[in-house]
Amino acid sequence: MAAAPRTEADLIAWIRGRLGAARSVPVGPGDDAAVVRPRPGSDILVTVDACLEGRHFVLGGPGPGAATPRLAGRKLLARNLSDIAAMAGVPTFAVVSMTLRRDAPPRVAMGMFIGINALAREYGVALVGGDISAWDHPFALALTLLGETRGLRPVRRGGTRPGHRLFVTGALGGSILGRHLRFTPRVHFARALAARYRVGAMIDVSDGFLRDLGHLARESGVAAHVDLATLPVSRDARRLARMTGRAPLDHALADGEDHELIFTLPPGEAKRFAADRRLARAATLVGDIRAGRGLFSKTPRGPEPLREQGYDHLVV
Repeated sequence: MAAAPRTEADLIAWIRGRLGAARSVPVGPGDDAAVVRPRPGSDILVTVDACLEGRHFVLGGPGPGAATPRLAGRKLLARNLSDIAAMAGVPTFAVVSMTLRRDAPPRVAMGMFIGINALAREYGVALVGGDISAWDHPFALALTLLGETRGLRPVRRGGTRPGHRLFVTGALGGSILGRHLRFTPRVHFARALAARYRVGAMIDVSDGFLRDLGHLARESGVAAHVDLATLPVSRDARRLARMTGRAPLDHALADGEDHELIFTLPPGEAKRFAADRRLARAATLVGDIRAGRGLFSKTPRGPEPLREQGYDHLVV
């Protein structure tokens, strides 16, 4: 790594020296604002997420959940990529705000940028600007990401209907053991899914399966019925359960930051999807959508209410 920058101007120059040029960015970092050129006829998606030291990542220290600066930066962009994925968009441009700990070595900020930039290049995202400041408090990182629809309608939370089948990608729970830093955003899967099938609704699992499923059901005005026996429980959830004494299923239902996708398909589309050798292996059928309101588990005795639980940013 190059010599550490001593001033804000040095750090900005170091960052600009590592950004590639893009034809879709007529004016990049260096002016008061960037100029970007989206594709004609494509609607723009906009999302923003933050990563706070001590809440979303812990630098160094023991344990599998400890973050390096690169992983903290990677997570910042990955969270936003997952939001664009949930609407079946293509990520395009990003601006980053980095509020640094004044006493942290400059190499920490450099590592964070390297983590952001590596993932940006992987997904074709142009970093077009941002802001750097410092204070006497923990790191506070924020990133705004733009995306484009590029010929597909954005998939929203409010489009599912009674009769639709309920799916989730990947496996759930226990992300705090390290997966919250290393997850792969489902951008390519979501894009292919929406191109091939009439997706009813979709949402990113960031605050826990039940909490985010509750958002989807509420926005659509329906009830979601889940077969808990089919819910994919991750190995991390089982490991974490041995540490906490809770059931692995509890972690799968309520742990945050899995960043998988919940989505629904009409019955006919669900049948076609099940035969899709490329996409179906990434998702599990876990229930269905019915008339009514709320979340329910399927049992031999009939539906039983499920309590919406998960992460709440305003509840300490």
